[in-house]
Amino acid sequence: MTGPGPGPVAWPPAPIRTERLVLREPEARDRAAFVELFASPEAGAYTGGPRPRDELERALPETPARRPGLFVVELDGAMIGTVELNRRDPEHRSHVRPDAGEAELGYLFLPQAWGHGYAAEACAAALGRFADAFPGEPVVLCTQTANDRSMRLAAKLGFTEVQRFEEWGAEQWFGAWSSLTRSR
Repeated sequence: MTGPGPGPVAWPPAPIRTERLVLREPEARDRAAFVELFASPEAGAYTGGPRPRDELERALPETPARRPGLFVVELDGAMIGTVELNRRDPEHRSHVRPDAGEAELGYLFLPQAWGHGYAAEACAAALGRFADAFPGEPVVLCTQTANDRSMRLAAKLGFTEVQRFEEWGAEQWFGAWSSLTRSR
């Protein structure tokens, strides 16, 4: 399948299992957690802010969107967040590939899941699956420098800074990761 995901990949993929987590495609049972995640002031602090709960209740379909590159992160049978790898729009600045269209890592977790290493575990698993499918291809990540947790996670995952720039009224950090340079 080709499309907005990381390229020609089979979708849905087999779930990714880690020591504590399962990364899988969204299911109908995840809808309430998606509403909670997108309505959370804490989770939305660096992503444009929370969305009104009533708007989310009306807008989200019974089964949240299934699309290449999007994984629900599940702990003990319940969704605690999302990890996604999508192709970056060609018009975005800071390309690390000559043809642009880099894969970009994104993640969003419910506040009650913060501080337990789940984001690092889930992102590392998704990056590992990506590296197996696309050996040596870089992955990029962009976050606000004010988002201390995201900055620490980027460093822990092995992203290296490419540049900083101003956008949306805040300093942004842009980094790159490659399976060829990650520590094993």
